[in-house]
Amino acid sequence: MEADPTLGPAVAWLADCKSLPADVEAKARLLLLDTMGCLLAGLRHREVQQFGRALQFAFPGLSAWPTSDIALAPAGLAALGAAAACWDEACEGHSAAHGRPGLPVVPALLALSAGQHTTLGDLLLALVTGYEIGVRAGEAWRIPPGWHVDGSWHSLAVSAAVARLTGGAALMQPAIEAAACQIPASLYLPITVGSVLRNTYPAHAVLLGIMSAAAAKAGFAMPIGALDEGRRRVLNARGNATTAPAGEWTILSGYLKPFAGVRHTHYAVDACLRLRQKPEFSPDKITAIKVQTYPEAVQYCGNRAPRSAIQAQFSLSYAVAAALVLGDLGPDAYTDIGDPVITGLERLVWIEADPARHKRSATVTIGVSGNTLVEHAENVVGDPANPMNKDQAVAKFRRYVESSLGPAPTKLLVDFFIDGNLTVPARQCFALAGG
Repeated sequence: MEADPTLGPAVAWLADCKSLPADVEAKARLLLLDTMGCLLAGLRHREVQQFGRALQFAFPGLSAWPTSDIALAPAGLAALGAAAACWDEACEGHSAAHGRPGLPVVPALLALSAGQHTTLGDLLLALVTGYEIGVRAGEAWRIPPGWHVDGSWHSLAVSAAVARLTGGAALMQPAIEAAACQIPASLYLPITVGSVLRNTYPAHAVLLGIMSAAAAKAGFAMPIGALDEGRRRVLNARGNATTAPAGEWTILSGYLKPFAGVRHTHYAVDACLRLRQKPEFSPDKITAIKVQTYPEAVQYCGNRAPRSAIQAQFSLSYAVAAALVLGDLGPDAYTDIGDPVITGLERLVWIEADPARHKRSATVTIGVSGNTLVEHAENVVGDPANPMNKDQAVAKFRRYVESSLGPAPTKLLVDFFIDGNLTVPARQCFALAGG
């Protein structure tokens, strides 16, 4: 089959890969652990549980995520997992892709593995395959303002991963073509109005990717170059897309988040946490807050005076205020959006987009009792120059799941994902967690 002009070289390279380099495997294990932690934490939310029960009419089945009693068929289980994983906005991402290539891939692969003898090694290889295709698809499918990345090019990542897991490497390219023919245009609108509908976008990517892999397995004839055709017709793109070359493991430059909230807020949050360490700092004496950051952060995080958790997760001003007050930005920062101290500081925040900043960074200046305090942040935890290490990833996982799983199952899951033998069944993680 003729290769897709954009993704073809990467598909051919990945198809020839039968085992992962040690550093790539280690990063994939951390990604698997982190996404599972975000997924299990997301299942605690009432809206996620309601969504799962609503999926049962179309996807009745026998499998459930650990800590959940909502039994679903594999596709429904994957869709629920994808929605749960992004609910606290604490899951991974890749800056060059401008999105989260692993977000829908992990729940799709785990859900499909729950009822079959897929080894952990096979799952990790499929995960990295999907991630690498996802990054390059994200680089090619650069959305315009007013759109949201979730649920769009992610379907190509799922299609490649699921095709590899269920049918072999030869089905990856046809599955990608099937998904590329129908990439959704996902609107940013739900976030603007405070709707959690956005959290179903990764679920959509899961279902489209699984269906595309099934179409490839069924032997359907596929067009060639659908991604490039879509770029021309939908994005009005001119010229060829520029993506990472085949042979470059982009997963190594992907980030895991130390904070909950969209990644663009993390640089200002990091600066705020440094400001809190200064002896002059006192949150109740702050009189002015100025944030200077790169334009894309302002574009995606410009929500002021958020009225719901999802608006706050995409609000740079709220993230700054919450970090200054709480000294943290975890999921709990979004449980009381009306906190009077945080909302009072949020009104003081003045944000400036600096077009000269070509690298992700932020400078935060605050006035405190006549003093001016300044901190600058770049290369925060998760960035390629400052990757989240194993201890940090494990600590985050424990923070997110130990209260619902308990210490012993949490440790068993950590050991399984970080050090588990590649030949053991991937579904063993469900049993270890009591699912």
